[in-house]
Amino acid sequence: MFLLVMTSQAQELKLPKLDQSPADIAYLRANRNSPPIAKIIYGRPQKKGRLTFGVESPLAPLGKLWRTGANETTELIVYQDITLGGKKVKAGEYSLYSIPGEKEWTIILNSKLYTWGHFQYDESQDVLRFSAESKTNQPLVEAFTILFSSPEEGSSSSTLYLAWDTTIVEIPVGF
Repeated sequence: MFLLVMTSQAQELKLPKLDQSPADIAYLRANRNSPPIAKIIYGRPQKKGRLTFGVESPLAPLGKLWRTGANETTELIVYQDITLGGKKVKAGEYSLYSIPGEKEWTIILNSKLYTWGHFQYDESQDVLRFSAESKTNQPLVEAFTILFSSPEEGSSSSTLYLAWDTTIVEIPVGF
């Protein structure tokens, strides 16, 4: 009897549809076999023919705060002290926001964690702000992508890339 009840309940399970902006993770490691130095967890919005960056963009308007991805606020977990954009960042967990611009972005690390989007953003909890150059990238990147470059053998530096549509932001990382 118990088995029949469990079988009928399992058949009624309704799974949610796939997320339109799936979650992804970017890791920074000194090499493939080393423990992570940093990790970014973020949502990957898709361009789908829409205006991604611009004054009129509903996705990431120029000059306005953006969660740097989709859904939950993007999270940066730093396992050891690093530099990001030439600024010191202590080991810890941060929310990663940005303010996109045509030629330059403002990158923001904030101590308020586990929020949705940028709706609970609190500027008084900013830990760090710096500027990063924005460039035109070809070919077009359909899904917003965050990644760290692989450090060269013996190197203690990497580049953090934010790429979407024809825009790319490169942020130097030291460890």
